[in-house]
Amino acid sequence: MNLEFNKNEDAMKLAVSQMKQRHAQVSLGGGKKAIEKNKERGKMSPRERIQYLIDKGSVFTEIGSFAGWDMYPEHGGCPSGGTVAGLGYVKGRQCVIVANDNTVKAGAWFPITGKKNLRLQEIAMENHLPVIYIVDSAGVYLPMQDEIFPDKEHFGRIFRNNAQMSAMGITQIAAVMGSCVAGGAYLPIMSDETLMVEGNGSIFLAGPYLVKAAIGEDADIQTLGGAKTHTEISGIADYKFDTEQECLDQVKRIIDKIGEQPRAGFDRVKPEAPKKDPKEIYGFVSVDNSKQYDVVEVIERLVDNSEFDQFKQDYGKTIVCGYARIDGWAVGIVANQRTVIKNTKGEIQIGGVIYNDSADKAARFIQNCNQKKIPLVFLQDVTGFMVGSRSEHSGIIKDGAKLVNAVANSVVPKITIVIGNSYGAGNYAMCGKAYDPRFIYAWPNAKIAVMGGAQAAKTLLQIQVASLKSKGEEITPEKEQELLKHITDKYDSQTSSYYAAARLWVDDIIDPIDTRRVISEGIAAANHNPEMKDFKTGVFQV
Repeated sequence: MNLEFNKNEDAMKLAVSQMKQRHAQVSLGGGKKAIEKNKERGKMSPRERIQYLIDKGSVFTEIGSFAGWDMYPEHGGCPSGGTVAGLGYVKGRQCVIVANDNTVKAGAWFPITGKKNLRLQEIAMENHLPVIYIVDSAGVYLPMQDEIFPDKEHFGRIFRNNAQMSAMGITQIAAVMGSCVAGGAYLPIMSDETLMVEGNGSIFLAGPYLVKAAIGEDADIQTLGGAKTHTEISGIADYKFDTEQECLDQVKRIIDKIGEQPRAGFDRVKPEAPKKDPKEIYGFVSVDNSKQYDVVEVIERLVDNSEFDQFKQDYGKTIVCGYARIDGWAVGIVANQRTVIKNTKGEIQIGGVIYNDSADKAARFIQNCNQKKIPLVFLQDVTGFMVGSRSEHSGIIKDGAKLVNAVANSVVPKITIVIGNSYGAGNYAMCGKAYDPRFIYAWPNAKIAVMGGAQAAKTLLQIQVASLKSKGEEITPEKEQELLKHITDKYDSQTSSYYAAARLWVDDIIDPIDTRRVISEGIAAANHNPEMKDFKTGVFQV
């Protein structure tokens, strides 16, 4: 390997190390003191609860670990959105697990908490996976109630989804290990079965203080809604246990007895490891996304036996399409190929640009995969569609629309990995968040924005300078550079993978080495849903 490869490798390893350090930071939730206080009450942390619940030796695929990252500083932050969640195996069955973190503002729901919980329910509904709720929450975070309570995609949507999932035949189990207050009290009761831990678990519409204020009655927490009350008097809960471990053991027994369901039938054979070393992925992509590389080299380190059958290999070369297997699963891969182009001044630029022929090829390939019932994997490193008079005269908008149409109407599962840039309409064409990928992940170096930082900053600078000059201000070269730096720094912070993950534009940031695993887990999840619509692309210009 050459010097450039070694530089890329070192930089990516540093980026992965930073990601792991930040993950360790958010894994502490509200902090070590809060975790220790819980232990004194016989309570595990949400991550400890999940690890106890899932099968030993199995892997938990976390979703939204960086939700809320660097958000709500005026409220003390909201690590992981106040919820730990993802895909895990319980008694050999893949499940969605959602655990409130009561060390973060007593498990209260911030706006991002609602968005994250709805995303997990969406995953369960799309893939027909059982859901296990580990409940320990004080309900809506009152200082921000207007941003979490009344709208369509707010707190109440959770219970609407509970009802719809039940009608779909999706199993929902609620293990109440702490508070479950007000509107939140509906979640366990709208689940199929409700389990409670005596002494810590409680369910009620109004707590002691509100009851006293509303009707003048004096009643403690356990009398109002403890495990004894709800298993012996109201009949709301189905089981009570002395410890969290006993409660989770019963969850395992319930999951263990669920009957087999029909599958989608995506093709899978015995997995084979890639022949080319997956660790070499680190060396191909530069962390600043500025260098050219061959995306086929990346693909060959993700796919079984490093075998990749390219579709239309010599046509539309800025998008690579082809068939392969990942962990035994048959997949169709659509990946951006970086290329060197010259601008009108003769200067060389490097970018993952989509040309007319590339868009045409990818649209056709997506149609083929839908015809053959093959899940799609998108590897995004795209700066957008090619611009300029030559492209416009060739109908780039028409060909781009054809690709977007194919992606939007695709009925096979789509899994997207942002391995570099994801800019503008290229984000859409390569199955960005708005195009309903079943799962979407990002590498630490990923950047997501309407356009690249340099172009955006220069555009914004021109607007700002013109505005200041119109007000009579003199703009010196030094002042212009100062403005440019300020704009660039702000814009760059908004394009980072952490900014995207904080707002759940991606499901999580992953180590590139884990790409193969998360794709496999995503297809395994999708295979649980046998329902698939007919593929129709509607009207588009040919």
